[in-house]
Amino acid sequence: MNLRQLSTVNALSDNVTACEYQGINIIRVIHPLAEAGISLHGGHLLWFKPQGEKDIIWLSEKAIFDQSKAVRGGIPICWPWFGQAGTPSHGFARTSQWSLLEHRENENGVIVSLALEDNEETYAIWPHKFKNVLTFEIGQELKVSLTSTNTDNQPWSYSGALHTYFDIANINDIDITGMGPNYLDSTQQGKVCEGGSTLTFNSETDRVYTQPEATITINDKNNNREILVTNEGHNAAVIWNPWQALSISMGDMADNSYETMVCVESTIHQPSVELVPGQSHTLATTISSR
Repeated sequence: MNLRQLSTVNALSDNVTACEYQGINIIRVIHPLAEAGISLHGGHLLWFKPQGEKDIIWLSEKAIFDQSKAVRGGIPICWPWFGQAGTPSHGFARTSQWSLLEHRENENGVIVSLALEDNEETYAIWPHKFKNVLTFEIGQELKVSLTSTNTDNQPWSYSGALHTYFDIANINDIDITGMGPNYLDSTQQGKVCEGGSTLTFNSETDRVYTQPEATITINDKNNNREILVTNEGHNAAVIWNPWQALSISMGDMADNSYETMVCVESTIHQPSVELVPGQSHTLATTISSR
């Protein structure tokens, strides 16, 4: 199924339509500058493509849409923790049902905002009151902002990530710069390591870079482009590629699909962010190509 060709359930505006796929509500944006799709399941951006350019965001050809798990690819929202810090892995935001808060558009693009607030299900997992507003600014570039507000009467802390999957020509022919020298190697139980200024790939890679520059650059050589990833509100950047063995073990990835994707993630790692009642924090990523 080509998600971009779904039948319209409801036309919300000239550039924004509501669609449905396997019971999942999808907001589709078609604007003179770009196209995008956002699932309300998980608040999950599924695709983004500037008009006249190649896809920037990768979505698995075997992605599973059943509301029981996060979709493989796109930009999953990891919140209120990252990784195995709690159960479920990467938190509950990426499998929760978000609501459409607003949408507006002009000649520069479309803005879509979603909301997720505490409820009985989230409280059973994480006993805190909160409001998350997730904003997508879709134009020649894409900006995704996750603003978390403490609506409780006591402080709480959180971590998380915008777990962006990038569409590349071939993992063997890219390099990444701007991630900084120091990283924790998750393939070696979080071993503290120091690397060079340029990252290339020849095996499974799962690293938490602890001093990233504001902008990380993916040199996608075979697509003749650079993808620029500018992050805000973060204290780390995760770079991940599962390589072949792990791809084969995943039911929602094709055996060789690791070759055409890489994750570069705007991440709150350690220390986590503490919010007092009424306080907010925004984690963001801006994505463009040249």
